[in-house]
Amino acid sequence: MGADGAGAASAGQGGWRAASDEERRPSLGTMNASIPVPKTGLWVRRFLAFLGPGYMVSVGYMDPGNWATDIAGGSKFGYTLLSVILLSNLMAIVLQALAARLGIVTGRDLAQACRDHYSRPVNLMLWFACELAIIACDLAEVIGTAIALNLLFGIPLVYGAIITAVDVFLVLMLMQRGFRTLEAFVIALLIVIFGCFIVQIVLAAPAIHDIVGGFLPQAKIVTNPEALYIAIGIIGATVMPHNLYLHSSIVQTRAYERTDEGKRSAIRWAVTDSTIALMLALFVNAAILITAATVFHQNGRTDVEEIEQAYQLLSPMLGVGIASTLLAVALLASGVNSTVTATLAGQIVMEGFLHLRIPDWARRLITRGIAIVPVVAVTALYGDQGTNKLLVLSQVILSMQLPFAIIPLVRFVSDRRKMGAFVTPIWLTVLSWVIAGVILVLDIKLLVDTFTGA
Repeated sequence: MGADGAGAASAGQGGWRAASDEERRPSLGTMNASIPVPKTGLWVRRFLAFLGPGYMVSVGYMDPGNWATDIAGGSKFGYTLLSVILLSNLMAIVLQALAARLGIVTGRDLAQACRDHYSRPVNLMLWFACELAIIACDLAEVIGTAIALNLLFGIPLVYGAIITAVDVFLVLMLMQRGFRTLEAFVIALLIVIFGCFIVQIVLAAPAIHDIVGGFLPQAKIVTNPEALYIAIGIIGATVMPHNLYLHSSIVQTRAYERTDEGKRSAIRWAVTDSTIALMLALFVNAAILITAATVFHQNGRTDVEEIEQAYQLLSPMLGVGIASTLLAVALLASGVNSTVTATLAGQIVMEGFLHLRIPDWARRLITRGIAIVPVVAVTALYGDQGTNKLLVLSQVILSMQLPFAIIPLVRFVSDRRKMGAFVTPIWLTVLSWVIAGVILVLDIKLLVDTFTGA
């Protein structure tokens, strides 16, 4: 099925099939190696040069899809699912480190690596699975942004969903100004989100011992089908499959020396960047669940499953008028921010798998259009409640797509012919396969429970 041993695409990199010059175009074109990295001076300067890709990746780990699952989990099960958030975040740190390693060492993003390794039918299947994941993610962005516009400005959900098409022009404007501008925009909105939830946690004043207890795994997460459904939704909302493609590409925007020493240094700084950024995502996701657990679950409101419900109840139950507004502002910032990374991921996946280049605005409009149609249809037929169920479902769909990205990634980085001296050590390879296995088992159990009515 693969193309191992069919030739080498570049000097010193075996295990890849021979590729033409057209196929070896760098990921993200002119943005590749466009950001200088200082060779000397304080370590802080080199770290700052690599600061950015991790935060762009972290956006996908705190997008609107996380909100519905975290709110539902906190309201219904209290602090219990904090352990799932922690587990999924640790998985994310490992997997994103692998994605960065692949991109830096091979000069390929994950989509390009798949195309070079697998047969065309397999590549088409992987491309379709990834596009489905991107559409599911975009669906969450449309719903989240539409809900935020409705809460802040009273715009009906149907019109809010349509308005989200305008973000195409925002992304194009940012991309034209260079990759650093994209990163600065993303980080600025992340600071807004982070600040909003610091205030929320202070206002909710949760008990520390309850939070600590929530981070300890509990058996009922697996034995309770409803808890498992939400748990898999949290994993799907946290470990985003298209982020693996994204990260393997955008780390190559740094102009590090393409030597063994330069790559080794680049891996170290890129992993540091993504780990710090994903700890920020852990805080945001945990803060949403903790707020729901403290304000709703502990006051007997275990029925709060929708973002609108949380918005309506948060200020009255906390007794602070600004609490609900902060929630909506953070949601809007999250939805807008996710647009940037989804656009880039879509471009990387399409170019990497198919070598198909279409204008950015056309690519974005197609993806956004596919996401808007079901939102408008479901809202018109079933109202707000149907939209929120669609939001949770989109995250479960994302989780189902994870194996199609994780398995090729782990296979590539653990192959010495492809990675040379940078092949993952045995302990990391084993850990990576364990993560893939856990996700597969959870997905299979969810499917069995769904079809058997368990």
